[in-house]
Amino acid sequence: MTHNKLRKFSAYVLAGLLLTSGMTAGAQEKEQKKMTDAATVLSDFAGMKESIPSELIAVTEGIIVIPKMINAGFVVGAKRGKGVAMVKNADGTWSNPVFVTMTGGSIGAQIGVQSVDLVLVFKHRKSLTEIKKSSFTLGGDLSVAAGPVGRSSSANTDYKLEAEVYSYSRSKGLFAGITLNGASLDIDNQANQKYYGQTEKVKDIFEAKPSKKEEVVLLKQKLTAMQ
Repeated sequence: MTHNKLRKFSAYVLAGLLLTSGMTAGAQEKEQKKMTDAATVLSDFAGMKESIPSELIAVTEGIIVIPKMINAGFVVGAKRGKGVAMVKNADGTWSNPVFVTMTGGSIGAQIGVQSVDLVLVFKHRKSLTEIKKSSFTLGGDLSVAAGPVGRSSSANTDYKLEAEVYSYSRSKGLFAGITLNGASLDIDNQANQKYYGQTEKVKDIFEAKPSKKEEVVLLKQKLTAMQ
């Protein structure tokens, strides 16, 4: 290979590496934004007069935050959103986040389109750590109910009732009613691989050493502050 050809070949290789690096960075930026959006949702919820009771957050063992989930329908509805899931460790700290996707439909008296900030509170850690086939159905595999609101457990609904999952949503736009029964929650393996840089099982991410990435630390701080 001549010197000129070698220079051109090196330039092509360098360009390819830069392009790949840019694609990876772009992908990571997308997942980073999802985490910062989730942190904003938690902060906004904490600032609401009628919010998730701190006593419920204190005893919950898992949480999912889906910022700006799209909920649309005309009699038959559809849902789509991406967010993060976290579980509580034995020492009371929160795990690293795992990326998830919610999809599903519903039938009922509904019309319009809305963007919903959704928070799902799980009573048991294993509901998230032992997800079968990387997905589960709300209202099917796991019972789901509207969560109690208020600053304490003196809220109208006792958080020790039967449901495994309690839902909280903050709506934007026009929409009449929302139901999560039949909605599917799936692990976003592609997003997890892009963000963490390797293919890992959900349980491994949850049990890994605490990430020092700024957006992860922020997300955990917002969640801890709600307890």
